[in-house]
Amino acid sequence: MLTRLIPHPLLSLTLVLVWLGLVNTFTLGNLILGTAFGLVIPMLTAAYWPNRPRIARPLKIAEYMVIVLWDIVVANVQVAMIILFRREPNIRSHWIPIPLELTSAEAITVLAGTITMTPGTVSATLSADGRCILVHCLHTDDPDAVRDEIKTRYERRLLEIFP
Repeated sequence: MLTRLIPHPLLSLTLVLVWLGLVNTFTLGNLILGTAFGLVIPMLTAAYWPNRPRIARPLKIAEYMVIVLWDIVVANVQVAMIILFRREPNIRSHWIPIPLELTSAEAITVLAGTITMTPGTVSATLSADGRCILVHCLHTDDPDAVRDEIKTRYERRLLEIFP
């Protein structure tokens, strides 16, 4: 009965929090409307989610989010320094293939989103077999180091979250 009412509890909670963030005013009415969205939207879309992603260590999500937010701040400064102080001929852009150990579609999506949200990198395409993601890096002297950093900093943590 409870799984029918709340088929995706994390999605419901996320929708409530996103709604409260969007309206930018915490009132009882906004909380009730956000809760209604958080209950109704997952019920309406439950048929499109036949297999829920399994999250092994939910507390690792908070750690992952802190790391990603820190990396976004640092990358913003790095990209600003590149734009302001490097001349175009000195910028070394690279396409970097990243072999994946992740197999979950949700985990791969989170990784691709993380790469794209971090300034200076963008995930461009996923191979047909889902085993490699192509990333464009604005500037690096060592593409292998970028690949290794993505694998150790993000993919390793996602492997702990999504087994």
